[in-house]
Amino acid sequence: MSLLEVKNVSMFFGGLAALNDISFMVNKGEILGLIGPNGAGKTTLFNVINGFYRPSKGSVFFNGECISGLKPNRICRLGLARTFQVVKPLQRMSVFENVLVSAYLRAKNKTGAEKTASEILEFSGLYDEKDVLSKSLPLGKRKRLEIARALATSPEMLLLDESFAGLNPTELNESIEIIKRIKAHGTTIMIIEHHMKVIMSISDRIAVLNYGEKIAEGTPQEISHNPLVVAAYLGDAPNA
Repeated sequence: MSLLEVKNVSMFFGGLAALNDISFMVNKGEILGLIGPNGAGKTTLFNVINGFYRPSKGSVFFNGECISGLKPNRICRLGLARTFQVVKPLQRMSVFENVLVSAYLRAKNKTGAEKTASEILEFSGLYDEKDVLSKSLPLGKRKRLEIARALATSPEMLLLDESFAGLNPTELNESIEIIKRIKAHGTTIMIIEHHMKVIMSISDRIAVLNYGEKIAEGTPQEISHNPLVVAAYLGDAPNA
């Protein structure tokens, strides 16, 4: 059963088509990877899905409800949260306070918000840093904090925008395990990622954008051997 449906979405900036007639579905409980060259329209698509942009054409449906044109805070309250490619934590606040702010979206009181924040920090492996100012965290843990902040809103679906970029091999493996645990808890995920080890190892299906158009969709195995994808993005090493 589909949780998210993008139907014939186009996004124009002046005369430029950043997205052109994009359609796909994300099923409940799955991980859909979104790949493509820089400038293919991936982050623009996220911005349309979570309400930063209203599509020029087409519609986005979440849980059967049309969310095109709704504000990001309204869409988040409906259960669709996201992270950002460039992480921007509340730098003068502690790790705990950053997550606490997000927890207030659903918590009925301070006690409930604090409980949620503590649980999320434990889940994401950041509890030992809970009193550290967020601006003092290394990149890998700032990326993880970004995920924790989104999780604290108790989303039904999570959009991850390059949450693995810049991580070292150890951080990469730790983050992969966190994503797998998020899925195991029933959260649906859509992820933009350039790191093929990540996208091939965690995705149930993959959609590929190129110049604002969807050129392929399928399982990791199908995508890695698709001639259009190899030519546009993967090159000579589709499994690298």
